[in-house]
Amino acid sequence: MTRRAVIAGSGSALPRTCVTNAELAERVDTSDEWIVERTGIRERRIAAKDEALTDIARPAARAALADAGVEPGDIDLLICATVTPDMMFPTSSALLADELGMPKAAAYDLLAGCTGFVYAVVQAYSMLASGLATRALVVGGDVLSKILDWEDRSTIVLFGDGAGAVVMEPVDRGGFLGFELGADGGGGEHLWLPGSGSRHFDDPDQFVKMNGREVFKFATRVLVYSAEQVLAECGKTVDDVDVYIPHQANKRIIDYAAGKLGIPAERTVVNVDRYGNTSSGSIPLALMDARAEGRLRDGALLLMTGMGAGLTWGSALIEWTDVSSNGRNG
Repeated sequence: MTRRAVIAGSGSALPRTCVTNAELAERVDTSDEWIVERTGIRERRIAAKDEALTDIARPAARAALADAGVEPGDIDLLICATVTPDMMFPTSSALLADELGMPKAAAYDLLAGCTGFVYAVVQAYSMLASGLATRALVVGGDVLSKILDWEDRSTIVLFGDGAGAVVMEPVDRGGFLGFELGADGGGGEHLWLPGSGSRHFDDPDQFVKMNGREVFKFATRVLVYSAEQVLAECGKTVDDVDVYIPHQANKRIIDYAAGKLGIPAERTVVNVDRYGNTSSGSIPLALMDARAEGRLRDGALLLMTGMGAGLTWGSALIEWTDVSSNGRNG
């Protein structure tokens, strides 16, 4: 019998350095007004030169474990969603498992762009529901500042660094109700990092390249499509959704998707103004903000939808469950 699974604890972490739009305007031809009008972003966190992904992900993971009341040794699956690992190998997940004290954990990195956290949650759920794992730690985070061309105003104004983590475990009721995932490699050239793998490119600079117009069109389409698909699959409607957490890429994209779906602003979580687009860290950071604001009451229906490089997209629908009153089933 397939078991339910729930988010039992969550945590987040951000670099200390905050970079405002005004500071970016000192580097490239832009302004606070221009950035806010087109993206809704006012500031973002940027990792220090000696900070790697695991330096930010580690405190987020520890916070999630503490929130769940779980010992590190009880985790037997660790998935790290990121496009900016410390290095290709050893994986950031393996490094985190060692540093956190998880000797029994299977650990691997997952690469799905800004949709990485949703993909990772789906995989963790599958392992828990099937009984192949008993308790999972999912980390989503990126330090995109390390792979940006800081002379390119089309990208440096958009992205920031940060990480979030969740502990997932089986429960008797509530939890995840359904998922929807997809990918379109044919559109991959609109948001890509040439020269970062085994494919040969002449003189690659290994900086993020983005066709903003095409990514905007893709994002506004799939955020709506994916949300509608998962709601229909679960027999729910937009009116049932209590909290909507879209990927925090651009305020205009969020506003369009929420408007098209018919989700009012008071049910939509937005923090892109403070953090920018943190890629795999985007949704778990927004999840933490929703918790801090008291939005995630027991029984609330939460819709999360991401989209990003790949091109990828994915949604998860959750009946938020307070495990302290639910009874653990792991």
